[in-house]
Amino acid sequence: MTEPKPSIRKLREQINSQQEANHGQRPRVLVGAATCGRAAGALEVLDAFREELTTRKIDAHLIEVGCVGLCYLEPIVGIEKPGYPLILYGEVSPEKVKDLVERWLQGDDPCPEYALGKVGDGKLKGIPDFFGLPMLAPQVRIVLKNCGFIDPKQVEEYLANGGYQGLEKALKMRPEEIIEEVKRSGLRGRGGAGFPTWRKWEICHSSPIRPKYLICNADEGDPGAFMNRSLIEGDPHALLEGMLIAGYTIGVEEAFIYIRAEYPLAVERLQLAISQLAKYGLLGEKILGSHFNFSISIKKGAGAFVCGEETALIASIEGRRGMPRPRPPFPAVAGLWGKPTVINNVETLATLPHILRQGADWYSQYGTSTSKGTKTFALAGKVERTGLIEVPLGISLREIVYQVGGGIPTGREFKAVQTGGPSGGCLPAAHLDLPVDYESLVEAGSIMGSGGMIVMDERTCAVDIARYFLSFTQKESCGKCVPCRVGTKRMLEILERITQGEGRAEDLENLQTLAQTVKDTSLCGLGQTAPNPVLTTLKYFRSEYEAHIRERRCPARVCKKLITYSIDPEKCTGCQLCKRSCPVGAISGEKGGPHSIDQASCTKCGNCEEVCKFDAVVIK
Repeated sequence: MTEPKPSIRKLREQINSQQEANHGQRPRVLVGAATCGRAAGALEVLDAFREELTTRKIDAHLIEVGCVGLCYLEPIVGIEKPGYPLILYGEVSPEKVKDLVERWLQGDDPCPEYALGKVGDGKLKGIPDFFGLPMLAPQVRIVLKNCGFIDPKQVEEYLANGGYQGLEKALKMRPEEIIEEVKRSGLRGRGGAGFPTWRKWEICHSSPIRPKYLICNADEGDPGAFMNRSLIEGDPHALLEGMLIAGYTIGVEEAFIYIRAEYPLAVERLQLAISQLAKYGLLGEKILGSHFNFSISIKKGAGAFVCGEETALIASIEGRRGMPRPRPPFPAVAGLWGKPTVINNVETLATLPHILRQGADWYSQYGTSTSKGTKTFALAGKVERTGLIEVPLGISLREIVYQVGGGIPTGREFKAVQTGGPSGGCLPAAHLDLPVDYESLVEAGSIMGSGGMIVMDERTCAVDIARYFLSFTQKESCGKCVPCRVGTKRMLEILERITQGEGRAEDLENLQTLAQTVKDTSLCGLGQTAPNPVLTTLKYFRSEYEAHIRERRCPARVCKKLITYSIDPEKCTGCQLCKRSCPVGAISGEKGGPHSIDQASCTKCGNCEEVCKFDAVVIK
């Protein structure tokens, strides 16, 4: 094989020279305008900056970037003045924009009261190191390295920051050497199953059948999970470079990205990124002067959760209804249109450029003996600091919840953490020191999943949360196999009856038997893991089930049919806040006197408890 030309190094030198000439000494304003930022008002902030910069005639680069991970502080803005480090600001509003432009871009005051931290050398009074913040200090950012710091719409920025070096190195290696490098790195599938990445590749690579296909699974459908979406929105070329490396290694010329249509910004980023690659000889025929030809197409899914399963995903791409089929044969042997096919998750593929660029030994220094590297998680729920995180595998749940996440808000008690999305398990406080790796989570009754992590406090009802997650998987069941189609429905009926105060003595035994049967006999991963929330809550929170059934009581005071709201006349001051907040007028009483709740009218919405400042509302 001839050495690829032009080289990535020459492209980078050319781009750096162009950027230096174009940018000069102009300041840069980075606005986190991924989906989470937009939901918090980032586009309004972007417009405010645009207006201020125009009005004040300031020549600055105004750039939309991805999510830096601190979603609870969105909108986040970064300002980099020539000669100063990048400063990131949180909870920026259009009103704060004027202050930032006037005091910092035009003046010498970096607005430390708004600042989160600085990135880079240089002392700025009152502004700490950004990556030293409590949420970021325990993290190791490999996959998320560029998110929030580069323009995802410019391939030039990705190239200038080391992009496509991994591909260039791969094109100088034999496929067998790349497979061995990935094997030594210990990389396992980040979509949830944790299957060794190299093994899929080796099976497909060794097949004499042509053509072969590569599919990127970006169908992320877990409630509360947004790792893949955020990565694509903030750094699409990391995924594309990983796909190029995988395609070359396996012997693929045509690849697909299967992504849900509910991710319009991610789709837009991918479409633009793909269109940019041909400009630099990174897509199409004879990539970088080699004999490697490669194309990438986007397939938008309709949002069926089951299409995250490999064979259902393949059926959807082929134009059929997304339903799984029995395996073997596995897709690596007979997949898309009956040909050898490798399916990898977004995070798995986006990790490859770093492994190729810096080596297997560098990557495998992180993690445990069997779970190498880092993992991204969408940290959500009852935790102070929600957002997108990347931590080394083997870190404990306690470190994630309390060090990274900052613990439980308002001084409440930790109750459980759900890992692995709706098909994961609910792990109690006794498991907080459990290392987050594939084997430990499965042993405890949960799974890694794609990376959803939902924290629950004492106000969460274990029975109700099992009902909630099972209702999701039951609706998403494709119905092809009887255990999943019928078993999840029967389990859900029992859970709904229990939460409505109609539980029976035999329900717990029936739930246990049903859940284990569905887990053992379902056709695909959806049915095999759907019972996990039921099984783990039965195991770790059995007393709550018993309270619902035997005492007709919800200890967490969540299940409406099992609780009543009343007002303690000794504590009530007659302020009437509760009366004004009641949507159905169930609260009566004169101002200055004790109030009461009409039980027949009360909808148990909880508004009265939320607004009462004197703890006068009693829930039993």
